[in-house]
Amino acid sequence: MSEGTELGRYLRARRARVTPEEAGLPAGAGLRRTPGLRREELAILAGVSVDYYTRLERGRETNPSTAVIDALSRALRLSGDSHERLHDLAELASGRFTEPRPTDDHTVRESVLQMLEALRPLPAYVVNAHSYLLAANPAGRRLLPGIWDWPPEKRNVVRYLFLHPVGRVLYDPWEETVAKSVAHLRAVGGTDLDSPELTSLVGELLLKSPEFASIWDQYDVCERGGGVKCFQHPKVGEMTLTYEVMKLARTAGQRLVVYQAPTGGADEEAMLKLDGAAASRTG
Repeated sequence: MSEGTELGRYLRARRARVTPEEAGLPAGAGLRRTPGLRREELAILAGVSVDYYTRLERGRETNPSTAVIDALSRALRLSGDSHERLHDLAELASGRFTEPRPTDDHTVRESVLQMLEALRPLPAYVVNAHSYLLAANPAGRRLLPGIWDWPPEKRNVVRYLFLHPVGRVLYDPWEETVAKSVAHLRAVGGTDLDSPELTSLVGELLLKSPEFASIWDQYDVCERGGGVKCFQHPKVGEMTLTYEVMKLARTAGQRLVVYQAPTGGADEEAMLKLDGAAASRTG
């Protein structure tokens, strides 16, 4: 692991992705060893001393003010989830972070299981804060072929994308899907760094997947609320589905994911086959 705090690692990763030109600085002459902004350049843009910023990045300064974090965010051209993550990591470094941390609870309430059944024929499943599959209705099980063959402790959607042969061809484009999934894992797990579940998952993927390692090191963050996914499904063929992600009440990070398709089209026809094909409840 590199030196410093998670805040320092995040700052280094984001600094490397901003060019002097993007920051409004002259590119200068000669070869740059730093792929993005130098420390001194970012310090000047944020209005802090180079020494202060260096200590912050190396984890020797752990109590930056809100004004300093906002200035760094502007200099790094952060917005939305990336801006919020910088503030969360600053609070985590200072010990001020108060948001309830996810737990490893994998128990799904009976009322949620009933809701999954009521959502049929729409594919739906429940995941925890670290994207482990906890429960699904028949169509939700069939939507991710093969993942249910794994033992429960391995049924992670991000792991499936990188390490399962079907997961690597199910989504089109795969590269876009995995980038968003890793960014979401960064977002939901960024303040729960000591979780054994998260540590085990990330450690395995860093070891087994160079693609994951490359994306993880980019430190992108993205809170998912819904969107569109295109599938190349081995059982029902090509389909494009919209999806919504909803946080479940009275849980530590559990989310309900529901897919649907416009009425009357080929996408809906393919989606409905998932429910009909799941009578045996095998993945």
